[in-house]
Amino acid sequence: MSIYPIIKMGHPTLRKVASPVASSDIDRPEMRTLIADMVETLHDAGGIGLAAPQIDRPIQLAIIEVPGGPSRYGEIEAVPLTAFFNPVLTVLDPAEAGYWEGCLSVPGLRGFVHRPQHVRVDYIDIAGEQASIDLQGFLATLVQHEFDPLAGKLYVDHIRDMTQLVFEDEWLAHQPEQ
Repeated sequence: MSIYPIIKMGHPTLRKVASPVASSDIDRPEMRTLIADMVETLHDAGGIGLAAPQIDRPIQLAIIEVPGGPSRYGEIEAVPLTAFFNPVLTVLDPAEAGYWEGCLSVPGLRGFVHRPQHVRVDYIDIAGEQASIDLQGFLATLVQHEFDPLAGKLYVDHIRDMTQLVFEDEWLAHQPEQ
């Protein structure tokens, strides 16, 4: 297994729409290796989600793995490692909530982003089967964030008020103690 370098905002791959993955390619050994390498890269970086374009692989693949428990977003539900091939996101309720988001491809910055809080994701799973999942709250935000690079976007593209884009160390240093 390998740890890939994570490309950063400014790299052209992050601004291109990623190519769909053929169903016949999902079960290939090279794809299994790529997923294992993405997981290792994700763990090494301390993240909870990674899209293939972030390691300069412009394909429609994203992974998430959430340990669950208390976090800066409140108590969050654990999600086992999940791979999403060719995900299609449908907003089930347009009501939005905002979270301070960060990204492995935008190191050192955080931005306040509003996103719909109830979505359905239709995708092909790691077994090559069609799957669907309904998500709400933080997990709805997480998948939208992770799917952004598949569409040539980053969370910074969704910030409505640019005064809400901050350096993480400054932001953390000036948060009220809890």
